[in-house]
Parts: sequence; C-alpha cells; structure tokens
Amino acid sequence: MANKTLIPAFKASVGDWNYYICLMSYGQVAREVNFAHELSGNKELDKLIQRGLSDRTKDITEYLVNSPHRFLGALIIAAWGGEPQYTPVEITDNDTLTEGLDRGFGVLTFDGNQQYFALDGQHRLKAIKEAVMKNQDLLTEDIAVIMVSHFNDPEGRQRTRRLFTNINRNAKVTTGAENTILDEDDGIAILTRRMIEDDDFLKVEGRVRVIIGQDSEGKLKIAGKSIPKTDKSAFTSIMTLYNMLRTLAFDQSKAVRNEKARPSNELLEDSYSALSKRMSDLLSSCGDLQTRLETADSAKDIRAPKDKEGEGHPFMRPLVQEAVSKAIAQCIQQGSIDWAGAMTKLSALTWKMNAAPWSAVWSSEGNKMRSGADYSKVLIDLLICNIAPPSKQFVREARRKYKELRDSDYNQSAEELFKNVVSATSGAG
Repeated sequence: MANKTLIPAFKASVGDWNYYICLMSYGQVAREVNFAHELSGNKELDKLIQRGLSDRTKDITEYLVNSPHRFLGALIIAAWGGEPQYTPVEITDNDTLTEGLDRGFGVLTFDGNQQYFALDGQHRLKAIKEAVMKNQDLLTEDIAVIMVSHFNDPEGRQRTRRLFTNINRNAKVTTGAENTILDEDDGIAILTRRMIEDDDFLKVEGRVRVIIGQDSEGKLKIAGKSIPKTDKSAFTSIMTLYNMLRTLAFDQSKAVRNEKARPSNELLEDSYSALSKRMSDLLSSCGDLQTRLETADSAKDIRAPKDKEGEGHPFMRPLVQEAVSKAIAQCIQQGSIDWAGAMTKLSALTWKMNAAPWSAVWSSEGNKMRSGADYSKVLIDLLICNIAPPSKQFVREARRKYKELRDSDYNQSAEELFKNVVSATSGAG
C-alpha cells in the first residue's frame, strides 16, 4: 500500500469554486504533481490543455539550483477525479487569541492513489522536477500550492478548461489557437471542438490539423491557418475551421457568436446542427471535395498533384476556404441570394487552382499561393461576382482591382459576370 502524506491546508471558496491553500515541499511537488493531459476525447486536443514548455524552463531550473535568493510563486493544481481527501481540524486551545483561527483549516491526504496536474505554473513545475534531481537539498524547500477539484466528466472538463483559460488569459495573453482549443465561453470555439470530435468527416484522424509537433523542451506547437501542400491527411486547420464557422454563423443567435458568455446548450445544439449542415453542403458543392478526399490515397494528391499543381483543388487551401465562407455570407446577408442558390453557384465553378476565380491567389509562375490581404480581398470580390454581385459596378470594380494587382486582365468577361446580378430574394438557408 502506498505511504500516506498529510499536508496542512486551508479550505476556501470564490465564485463557484472551492479550493485549498497549502504548502508542499519541492520533493512532494516533483513526486505528486503531473502535467495536464487527456481532458477531451480527441488525441491532439487532449495534449493542448497544457500550454507547452519552452526554453524558459531552463532559466527557472538554473535559478532554483544556483540562486540563494530563489523564490517561486504559487502553483495552481487540480485533483483528478474530484474533491481531494480533506479532513477538517479543530484547534482546542482555550486561548481566546486562537478562537476562530481554525475556520477552514484541515489536512489534505495524499495516499498515492490520486492524480494531480498543473493548471498554472507548468514551467515552474518542470523546473522543480529537474532542479531536485540536480540538487537534492531542494527536496525539503517549500512552495505555495492552490488546489482545485477536477471531475473527469463533460461538465467537469468544461469547468477545468474554463478555469485554465481564465487563469492564462488574465496572467498572459493566450493565442487564438489556444483559446479555440480551451475556451468554454466562446460559442464558436465550443462548436469548433465538437465538430472535430463528432462530425463523421472532420473527426477522422489528421483531417483537421491541430498540432504540428513539439520542440526539445516539450512545447507543443499549435497549427496556424496554413496547411503544407505535402500534408497527406489534412483538409483544414483548427484555426481556419474556427474562422469559417464564425463566418458561416452570420445568422445564428448573438449568444452563440458572443466570445465572452457561454450560450445555452439548446442554442449550441441548434447552431451545431445548422453549421454542420453548412459545412457538409460546402464540401459537396465545392468540387465534391468530401467524396474525393474519402476515396483518395493522400490529401496531397488532391491539394497539389505532382507536376500538375495548377490542377489542385482550391478548397484544399485554407485561404480559399475562408474566402468562400466570407463571400457566401456577404451575398446572403445583402439579400441577393439564399443558401441553396449560393451552393448551386459554387457547384458551377471550375475547381482547379489555375481557373477563375482562383487565379486571384494562384501564381502559375512558381506554382505558389499569393496570400497577402489584397489578394484575399480580390478573391472574395470575384467569388461574389460569381455568386450574386450587388451591381454591375461591383463587377467592374472587382475586375479592375484584379488587373491592378495581377497586371493582367481577369479571364471572365464583365458580360458573363453581369448575368449573376440578381434582384433580392428572401431566405438564407
């Protein structure tokens, strides 16, 4: 049986949290506290509850080992599986000076069966684990620890992720990707994670790029928006998916689109159904991409066929994915077409990078994407011209901007695009 360790602690509360304030020796921390992981169902998302460990760890380790003035701030850790084993202790001294001092005072019991992981202070935790191996005199030195409870169920994981995000948001700015992975108040972030975990197409391992590796210090590198053309599995990245869903949610409840307050489960469910259907429609209407990916040996053969990259599929490029979403949203919001009509227009396009309108962001010279903001804006405008331009003047201006940017005429005539100017219709699909 594992040896028990008893640690004096104060039980306190704030908001909807109970927590415990205690002292632990560096030896106890090194032995009992682990790094956070496995808080969700997706293997890559699991890893990202921890922000990763950087070169800064080495500096903290050297500080602990070498400086007589060493001091570290408190760690915030979570007890895996629920409430820590806590026993209240009463002070029976009759001295009136001690009356009431035992309020919330007790003992936490570590019996070796619980698991504890760091929500905040992971650099410090790694440094402590490394420092005590270099200098065992540090084993008996102390650090303040704030402990909260973690319940390993959907509600518990949600609470812990929210606490993690709030801690790090207030202490240090988190990246957009980290917020997408962890935020429990941003409705679109919640829906993005659910889409990756539940959607039959997107949940396939590697279909959505989340992690691109880690460095020698263990820092997890979160995928940005781009996808390497040689990637054999990915359709999109987590940040691009988030941006697409936020754009496609143009007619969803404001509560769902609010980044600061979690919407109700009913609203989330309704929006998930709507956005899941829209993603499915896009994958079908944009060159039947879902079928092609599901039957292909490798995603890179669709994205950038060897020696024929100009024939690659545009909707395999994150820049195009975002542009298509923005163009559709703009057309529908201006009332000139509905969702079904927009899908019909997309289906009529030639889905090859060297065709219009993708030539706005594709250069045959060098077979590469042009990803500047000006190129993206011209692509969005030309997509609108192919879906439902608001006027002939809009078409003329889009073609003029293309020529100005690419120093060549756009290869769809104004007369052809004028046909897409339609009167307002009702319904957004």
